[in-house]
Amino acid sequence: MPSASSTASSAEPRILILATTACAYPAADATGQAHLHYPANTFVLRVPSPVLFPDDFYYDCFEKGIGGILVMSCGHEWPYVGAFAKLAARVDRVKLGLKERGIDPQRLRLSAICTVCTKPFLKEIDELEQLMAAVTGVVPEVAA
Repeated sequence: MPSASSTASSAEPRILILATTACAYPAADATGQAHLHYPANTFVLRVPSPVLFPDDFYYDCFEKGIGGILVMSCGHEWPYVGAFAKLAARVDRVKLGLKERGIDPQRLRLSAICTVCTKPFLKEIDELEQLMAAVTGVVPEVAA
């Protein structure tokens, strides 16, 4: 988990995680409580429902320098009926828009993370980090 005093190098692409309050944010919290570490260039934003973010939000993030976005939700077990299907459709639509803009659509990922899924939480970050490192050649620092 990044410490308050650690900052990501300006050369490192930043990862934004949209973590649902009901599932993924507790997983991020459990990761920190277990003293597990992930790169300092990772920023977790606690949100009630990522489906509330319009398509332009994602495009703006990439235009403003975010290297990758992980949308972590509860999956089909989400407390908001039909929200996951709408979110999945939105992410698919945004990926097409990213491709049209010349941005690798793999830099946007949607995953289902449960409240205690620390290993899948870290795996998603690691896979996106590897993708971004392959593209940029910049290897991220891991906060101690």
